[in-house]
Amino acid sequence: MNGTIYSCADADARAKGIDAAANAARDGRLVVMPTDTLYGIGCDAFNNQAVANLLAAKHRGPDMPVPVLVGSWDTIQGLVATYSDQARLLVEAFWPGGLSLVVPQAPSLPWNLGDTRGTVMLRMPLHPVAIELLREVGPMAVSSANISGQAPAKTAIEAKQQLGETVQVYLDGGEAPIGEPSTIIDLSGPRPYLLREGAISAERLGEVLGVSAESLRTRPGQGGAAS
Repeated sequence: MNGTIYSCADADARAKGIDAAANAARDGRLVVMPTDTLYGIGCDAFNNQAVANLLAAKHRGPDMPVPVLVGSWDTIQGLVATYSDQARLLVEAFWPGGLSLVVPQAPSLPWNLGDTRGTVMLRMPLHPVAIELLREVGPMAVSSANISGQAPAKTAIEAKQQLGETVQVYLDGGEAPIGEPSTIIDLSGPRPYLLREGAISAERLGEVLGVSAESLRTRPGQGGAAS
């Protein structure tokens, strides 16, 4: 039956939920999981039909590619064309956590996440349920668990109210602790550029990278601060 909610508040229910979600993802179905920032709707990142179904469930087109969540630091190295020093610094400082990295993807990967222009957005979430599922399934394509244009879900119930039975399994891990989107930094260009400031501030990123927050907010090729 689609749309089943599993509470992760106790060990037995959590184990059953993780098992059901992992089996659903391996079978090409959609699942909803808690993360540290917001709830996410996800699937096996390498199942292109499942990714297409995810976009359809959100009423979203391929012009907004789906990010990928990973369950360990090491996983990123198999997904990127090159693992730069800047990426390594940020991973070691902020993963698991609310930072998404846009990096050049490895050219041989057989996935279709949307119109990525040769890049992929990667994050390792700071949530034990998400990490456990990711380590069972492997890299998962995960977007915010909401209909495009509506409020992102902070609970499993909010996610189900929007997505209903398009999702097979909902993992209920309580309210998302941060409740705001991740920060997104683009490392695919000539220098780091902040695409979205969210859970982690530009000032904290600048400290790790040894640059000013203003420079991170300035689009490459612009002289002044980004609007």
